[in-house]
Amino acid sequence: MQEPREFADYLLPRPTPSGIDIDCGLQHFAIITWAVPAHRFDGLMPERFQLDTVMVNGVECGLISAVPFVDVDFTSAVFPFPRFTMGQTNYRIYIIDRQSGERAVWFLGTTLDSWTLLVPRFLWQLPWHPGTIRFDCQQDPASGRYQRYYMRTDSEWASAEVELFQTGSEHFNFPGFPDTSTALLYLTHPLAGFYYRRDGQPGTYRVWHDRLQVQPAQLRSARFDLLDRLGLVSISEQQTPYSVLIEPLNHFTIYLPPQRLD
Repeated sequence: MQEPREFADYLLPRPTPSGIDIDCGLQHFAIITWAVPAHRFDGLMPERFQLDTVMVNGVECGLISAVPFVDVDFTSAVFPFPRFTMGQTNYRIYIIDRQSGERAVWFLGTTLDSWTLLVPRFLWQLPWHPGTIRFDCQQDPASGRYQRYYMRTDSEWASAEVELFQTGSEHFNFPGFPDTSTALLYLTHPLAGFYYRRDGQPGTYRVWHDRLQVQPAQLRSARFDLLDRLGLVSISEQQTPYSVLIEPLNHFTIYLPPQRLD
């Protein structure tokens, strides 16, 4: 179901930013992923998109991730501009765009801890929601491993709490994929995102980043209320993720404004 792929075929030069494009660092970047039966995703997205499934223990599954991080040095990619820092969590499902064949993600939405939420939420109708987000992270000075990674979000839309850690004994393990490279491409390198706008119309935007240098981690506890409320991943299921990946800091370029799909 998943054919082997190599990063060399998908690492593209950075498109030159223009206009209101954004550069930002993503600190304490984590991807916590669950594999759940594919039928749970029925009706969540337009027919244009196909769930990008994997076989896990003989069951066809879709993968869904919560992606918490802290935006640091969030600023214009083109002009001198103030820099912002804010907590954020994205919720995404891995899909294929039937029109282009491109692998992408379907965003259920985002929580953001910043007054700048007003722009994506109201001007561009993005499914972004307010939340108070707190990180408490401790890294080993020598290795950089996370002795403690704690994030809490208080939000009417998607309260959450997660604690991760690393011991150095973790290994990549991706059931359903032919190799680690293919799995990491799938989980870390979708550059197109699609979603339902707040007015109900589908929309899209694109990002660019180099190959992410994520490392495996372990989950101590998780509570993502949105995933439980939607019937996608229950609180008890959240305690046994498919994979947990962390990178202390990476850099993204975000190409704006988002576009409405025809």
